[in-house]
Amino acid sequence: MATVHEVARIAGVSAATVSRFLNGTAKVSIEKRQAIESVIERLNYKPNVLARNLKTGSSRTIGVLTQSLVSGYFADAMAGIDDALQGSGYAPLIVSGHWHADEEAERIELLIARRVDGLVILSGKLKDAQILKLSQRVPIVAFGRTLDGPQAYGFSLDNYRGACEAVEYLIGQGHRQIAFIAGPADHLDAQARLAGYRDTLRKHKIKASAQLIVEGDFSESGGLQAVERLLASGQRFSAIFAANDLTAYGARLALYRRGVKVPEEISVIGFDDLHSSMYTTPPLTTVRQPLFDVGRCLGQAIVRMIGQEPLALDLPQLSLVVRESVQRVA
Repeated sequence: MATVHEVARIAGVSAATVSRFLNGTAKVSIEKRQAIESVIERLNYKPNVLARNLKTGSSRTIGVLTQSLVSGYFADAMAGIDDALQGSGYAPLIVSGHWHADEEAERIELLIARRVDGLVILSGKLKDAQILKLSQRVPIVAFGRTLDGPQAYGFSLDNYRGACEAVEYLIGQGHRQIAFIAGPADHLDAQARLAGYRDTLRKHKIKASAQLIVEGDFSESGGLQAVERLLASGQRFSAIFAANDLTAYGARLALYRRGVKVPEEISVIGFDDLHSSMYTTPPLTTVRQPLFDVGRCLGQAIVRMIGQEPLALDLPQLSLVVRESVQRVA
């Protein structure tokens, strides 16, 4: 296996020059750089990454804190992060916090101990103040919250506007009795979607009945149980707005088990546009969150933050995707 000294001898430079070139710690002339690159390619030289990382204090890794390793929602975002890191010299190191603030804090400490160069946080239960404090130790980019600090940046998509657009569409299709399966009460996205639902009904002078609002937990089982409660209550409704697609899947199953046809008897609309939503029966009308693009923005942002470059991100936007789960009513 080739060594730094062998590369230096053949390239006609000192070993120190080769080390500076590999570490990027000092400028190397174009001539010397080209000579070193040529020898590295010819010898298929592989530098000792661990030793280099110990010397430079960089692990060339980006810690990614997600909340689930199996959810399609987080999988799409992580795929976008991975795509953004391609060619950057950084690799992702992924852990899950499972929606528990204590576990999230523990996993972040683990990542920092492994000397990650930056952190990407996908939603979660940590407080903004906790994240800003952690950002004093490592650059952090977060999704699902607004952060602004010397080494912290966070953004959300406009969940309120997305919910307004979903309810506007249902009203435009003639629906007036619209049930809403909310997300967890302490979740910022869920709060924004509930506010959009209520405000859009109010805008059209439709009373938002408290009996038609049922709390879920962003899961399929939560959606199934919510619809069972709605049906048991005896409340009349022609459409269901589910706070996310997983909730809509559970709602659809509950309706199927009760023999209620979608959309002939009850229309259903979701939020997220997970990949599987185009293959449900019927295909789900939903508000699209471009989660892969979100992940790409997060990956680009953390690399630029580490390099102390301007962020200048073109953030993706929500949009309504109309499929076959909503039917017009008279």
